[in-house]
Amino acid sequence: MDVKIYTKTGDKGQTGLLYGGRVSKADLRVEAYGLVDEANSAMGLGRALSKDARVKEILLHTQRELFTVGAELATEAAERASFLKHFKPVSPEMTAQLERWLDELIAAVQMPPSFIIPGASPASAAMDVARTTLRTAERRVVALQEADLLANEEVLRYVNRLGDLLFILARYEDRALPFELLTGARA
Repeated sequence: MDVKIYTKTGDKGQTGLLYGGRVSKADLRVEAYGLVDEANSAMGLGRALSKDARVKEILLHTQRELFTVGAELATEAAERASFLKHFKPVSPEMTAQLERWLDELIAAVQMPPSFIIPGASPASAAMDVARTTLRTAERRVVALQEADLLANEEVLRYVNRLGDLLFILARYEDRALPFELLTGARA
């Protein structure tokens, strides 16, 4: 079997959206779902580096959901019906689950009294990279919303809440570390 990973269809700066249509690789939608993919990859690194089963479980769950986020962002509004035939959209229930995890993890973490400097552990550093990448994706989703290209506004709420969750997950991962290590303060 001869399987090729390249198609050459994007060699002139265009890419295909889900369910058809070609757009520039610089299109807001492509930028948004590309950043979601980057965040997902950083979350995978965080999951691989984490030593905490709960962190790994939450990261894997949300990584799977990010495929739905990406699919929504890669679908033209005119093709929303096709999307809904094949996928469950990002829902308020998905966002509510993130909020439940946030509440659970915040209750288990004592925050240091000053700014946290990313890098206290490899796993939390990867989650902080995922968070900052997702915040950039969130800004692109806002731009899509402002351009009237966002079919499901729950995507924006979900991405916003997931950024919050990634911040707390990184702190939860490092919860046993001394504050000095988290803040870069001298002991």
